[in-house]
Amino acid sequence: MGQGEASARGTTMEGDCLSCIKYLMFVFNFLIFLGGSFLLGVGVWVLVDPTGFREIVAANPLLFTGVYIILGMGGMLFLLGFLGCCGAIRENKCLLLFFFMLILLIFLAELAAAILAFIFREHLTREYFTKELKSHYQGYNNSDVFTSTWNAIMITFDCCGVNSPEDFKDSLFRLNNQNHMVPEACCQRILQSEERVYSGQEQCLSGNMMFRNNKGCYSAVVDYFELYIYVAGALAIVVLTIELFAMVFAMCLFRGIQ
Repeated sequence: MGQGEASARGTTMEGDCLSCIKYLMFVFNFLIFLGGSFLLGVGVWVLVDPTGFREIVAANPLLFTGVYIILGMGGMLFLLGFLGCCGAIRENKCLLLFFFMLILLIFLAELAAAILAFIFREHLTREYFTKELKSHYQGYNNSDVFTSTWNAIMITFDCCGVNSPEDFKDSLFRLNNQNHMVPEACCQRILQSEERVYSGQEQCLSGNMMFRNNKGCYSAVVDYFELYIYVAGALAIVVLTIELFAMVFAMCLFRGIQ
């Protein structure tokens, strides 16, 4: 009788533990579902953003590829979160095993992407962008995607060049516009009648420092997005941690289902 009670108690505890794992599995997969939705949102925003960020990405093959990687990862996490929730609630071993294998592949792919980002980090340095600016920026050709994007950046962030206006020395822009020290987009603007107008365009173009923006765009953009960069990094760590726990719970639930 004692052994029967102990066996029943053990079975009950095992059932309670399995139920707990099932609902934890559901919670973690719901978080993965939300993470996938966020990544999809970021990827779509970059591709349709009207402020010109899309053109920045398109001009850099590495960043352009990265956006589609984000979209792909977001879509996979979105799908996996949904499958994981269904597998946990329905206690379906086939769905759970399929979920575990796919999320393992995604986890390894994310680690590989992080390693590649570290290896190719030189493509996001000041030197790289300065070289690209000197070689491809034309100044007033708005039909050129690279040029119009840089004009939008310099106007939006009130900056000039990558590091400073000195970046335009010995550049394609100066070769095509020998009478202008800096492009028009570098000139300071003031608010007048609810519109931003040049405060001294001719003086700016001739090289007068008082009428141009002297801060480099690299620092201006980094300062603006600094908070978002840290948030994105923290979110990536959280997503990886959630994926690890989800794999552990999936395997525990898989082994516990009779």
